[in-house]
Amino acid sequence: MRNERQRFSGPSRADMLLAPPWSGLERLLFAAICTATLFFALVTPPFQAPDENQHYMKALSLIEGKLLTEQRGAAIGAELPRAALAIHAEDFPTDVPPSPRQFYAEQLARSAAADPERPGRAFADFPNVASYAPSLYAPGAAGLAVGGVVGLPALGSFYLGRLVNALAGLALLLAALRLLPFGRNALLATALLPTFAYQTGSLSPDAVINGLGFLGLALALRTAFMRPAPLSSAALLVTGPLLALCKGVYLPLMAAGLRWRGPRDARLWLILSAMAAGAVAFIGWMHYSGGSQALYHIQSRKTGETMMTAPLRDQLAVILADPVSFIRILATSVIERAPVYALQVVGRFGWNAILLPLLAYPLALLMLGAGIACGSDARFGMGQRLWWLAVAAGVALLIETAMYLTGTPLGADYIQGTQGRYFLPVLPLVLLALSPARGGVEAQRLLACAAIPLLLIAAACVFDSFWIHGFVTADGMPPHDSIIRALLLPSPRW
Repeated sequence: MRNERQRFSGPSRADMLLAPPWSGLERLLFAAICTATLFFALVTPPFQAPDENQHYMKALSLIEGKLLTEQRGAAIGAELPRAALAIHAEDFPTDVPPSPRQFYAEQLARSAAADPERPGRAFADFPNVASYAPSLYAPGAAGLAVGGVVGLPALGSFYLGRLVNALAGLALLLAALRLLPFGRNALLATALLPTFAYQTGSLSPDAVINGLGFLGLALALRTAFMRPAPLSSAALLVTGPLLALCKGVYLPLMAAGLRWRGPRDARLWLILSAMAAGAVAFIGWMHYSGGSQALYHIQSRKTGETMMTAPLRDQLAVILADPVSFIRILATSVIERAPVYALQVVGRFGWNAILLPLLAYPLALLMLGAGIACGSDARFGMGQRLWWLAVAAGVALLIETAMYLTGTPLGADYIQGTQGRYFLPVLPLVLLALSPARGGVEAQRLLACAAIPLLLIAAACVFDSFWIHGFVTADGMPPHDSIIRALLLPSPRW
């Protein structure tokens, strides 16, 4: 066993096709992730993942060959079939009053049968995702297109799009797990968080974003610590641009593989080339799309007022005029929002409306701790671990800065719009940096004993809140009369 662990720490061993064989528990945990993801894809009502309505319209526009959006008055989007748009506009709207809401099977049946009554086309407004690259929507759009070809109603195509998107996200996760040279349990622990399965089981591009984030990290570490084969080198060079097109802030994740062995080290230049290709792809898409930023209204988390996001150039001028003040804003916002991020990265369903029983969150912490205790099966010095933590912190700060630039009112003294799920691609690197060289079977068992109940609790909460008891769409901590109920039941039952 000692030799098996050491073999992953040496920089000169020959490349292998795959990482070491999976244990039975690791196979079980991956199966649990797949099961939970497909469960959420089928059970979550339409448009009950954040911005899923806009992602749906963006994917529909891609089917029709519309890579870019158009502006009509104040609306930014594309003209699309009315039958498809009515699923959100009429059958399952998201702009509902803050009163208890419950879904019924009859709603699905009525929506599926309503297409003939909805002929023609209408203009769809989806400003929040207007500038996103089409590569993010390729799997979901493929499912929607197949649904149309085989004659499914618009609602059936929606669910097929969800399913194909989920399968693509799971395939990317599997590829990352198979290619990661060490620390597989750090990645498994991240993917076992209910938020990963919930977002992957929707039409959100998070399925692609998280999957490519994991894959980019795995390939960068594989290149750094193993002698790269032509196939994995080519995969790295392709993944860099795809990851940058997800969101440019995630491209620096590949810097986790940078190790200085001298200026002639081919592996160093291979990773830098992948990152450079990603930067070119990102800049190229911004140029092709016109670099346009769609402004939209948001509700200020400080005042509750409806305000407009700021033009990127103007907000950047605010930062450059007083960088010290922005650093202060960055620090205070992270400190203020850290508890919210922690809840969201574990699981807060719907449009961040439904909390798990509060006891589920310490269970998630136990699961992540077990993922760390499983060990990396490789030895690293303190310098390497600090570098990984620095890369993770840098990506996290880039996320916050991007949200200040594009999702916050002009000159605000806070950062608006950041959600815990944005940090999922970063989490495996943090867990890996904290992992000891050696773990044990006991830690893996603890990981399974915490992860499977956590997913079962999340599945029960989602089903109960959407289809049995109902829920209220509201930010913050819902009011509760009993600590016991808050600890043991999902927030709609508080």
